[in-house]
Amino acid sequence: MRKFDPFLLSLIGAILLATLLPCRGAAAVMLHRLTFVLIALMFFLHGARLEPRAVLESARNWTLQSGVAACTFVLFPLLGLGLMTAAGGLLDHDMWQGVLFLCCLPSTVQSSIALTSIARGNVPAAICAATLSNLAGIVITPILVALVLHRTSAFSAASILDIATQLLLPFGMGQLLHTRLHKWVHRNKRLLTLSDRGAIVLVVYTAFSAAVAEGVWHRVSARDLLAAAGVDGVLLAIVLLVSSTLGRFLRLDLPGIIALTFCGSKKSLATGIPMANVLFPAAAVGTVVLPLMMYHQIQLFVCTLLARHLSHRPEPDPISVHA
Repeated sequence: MRKFDPFLLSLIGAILLATLLPCRGAAAVMLHRLTFVLIALMFFLHGARLEPRAVLESARNWTLQSGVAACTFVLFPLLGLGLMTAAGGLLDHDMWQGVLFLCCLPSTVQSSIALTSIARGNVPAAICAATLSNLAGIVITPILVALVLHRTSAFSAASILDIATQLLLPFGMGQLLHTRLHKWVHRNKRLLTLSDRGAIVLVVYTAFSAAVAEGVWHRVSARDLLAAAGVDGVLLAIVLLVSSTLGRFLRLDLPGIIALTFCGSKKSLATGIPMANVLFPAAAVGTVVLPLMMYHQIQLFVCTLLARHLSHRPEPDPISVHA
């Protein structure tokens, strides 16, 4: 059984700290500027870590790539809108905004690859699919947010410039300096993972400080949190079922179906929280990211159990494979 993720506990700690000791005034302005720099640094290091060749190869397996893109950027938003139409009274407006926002986000990179590896799936395909999803999401997510959430400001010149400055430009610079930095980056993977997570925890603290100042806990109850977790669970279950069925329809082999299923069902917390900071008012960010944070842990827990189950399947008979 999977233990609680220390990262999740850190996020919960940031929410509790923001609830008890919210950051206000000049300190909040300084923290906001610091988080901007740290998120930009995080994407710069992601760019330095990733092989440019892997980015170029991401577009080669069109069948699997199109399947992941369809699940991530088409199926999820349609499911989110369908669930809101069918059960609109289950959550209030702000929480539904959070559910729809997570439906617009790209896939994760690290957990998609790790889970595909555990399940003995097609790891190179997962690397390509998750990478392409994240790069495409920098452009596609604001468009989807504008269409699905009816937030025209999400695709304004200012929001595009903010996302490009904070996410895309640092990533591109990291790619340009990959040759010089990739050895150092790979030697210090653990340190960089801690810095990545530290940046996200700080963003969560800053966002929830603003939300607490606006009375978020007067608007969000324990029932709302349970209902949002239930909606997240239904979303994940449907996408896992549809993505695996789609893989069979596309006539992928089992390792390819596994890669499609895990990459197509993930949503990136690392990309989502910085984007929420750009696309939503500061007072709304705390509420908007709550469904995403819960989905993050639910997807890790459920998909880890599924990956371990798939890893115990028997090896194929080499005679029948080559027959």
